[in-house]
Amino acid sequence: MTRQRGAPRELPPLVVDYRGERLAGVDEVGRGPLVGAVVAAAVILDPARPIEGLTDSKALPARRREALDVEIRERALAFAVAEASPAEVDALNIYHATHLAMRRAIDALAPAAEYLLVDGNRLPGHHLPGQPVVKGDARHPAIAAASILAKVARDAQMLALDARHPDYGFARHKGYPTREHLAALERLGALPEHRRSFAPVKRQLALF
Repeated sequence: MTRQRGAPRELPPLVVDYRGERLAGVDEVGRGPLVGAVVAAAVILDPARPIEGLTDSKALPARRREALDVEIRERALAFAVAEASPAEVDALNIYHATHLAMRRAIDALAPAAEYLLVDGNRLPGHHLPGQPVVKGDARHPAIAAASILAKVARDAQMLALDARHPDYGFARHKGYPTREHLAALERLGALPEHRRSFAPVKRQLALF
């Protein structure tokens, strides 16, 4: 059967080259925003305490993500959330800062992981063996769990930033370069939390 034009490409079945119990799913949130940290999470699920409904965090409504966040923290064998700051994003670039946040999350797991499944097409340069998984947050529950923890943590940071600076609309756009955010940036200027190396912020700073 031929694939219809415009239909999503079907991914091959995920084959994991590890049979133990300390497999960590790893994912990040916040590569695209103009403001705030990039947040990563690592999760080792407990096979004896399964969690229903784990999938890509972006496919879940906020209330469901928050409920699953609580359940993951209660039932996982281990979990950790870590980040790379806006200053680190500017110093390293977003690609390397993302991998730094992932390595920090992996290193914080207790018990430690033995094998990694990392969302995306690259491993983050950690010494542990593992494999990258394209669209992994929709293909493996441990990566989905990590995506949920990272998303809930970063959204909470954006809500806190919104409380301090309500005119920017962070609670709505979560720091992404929406029309509202770009207009606020032009009108009000950059905050210390903005990523200076990202083009819209760099352009705004050049005006002053």
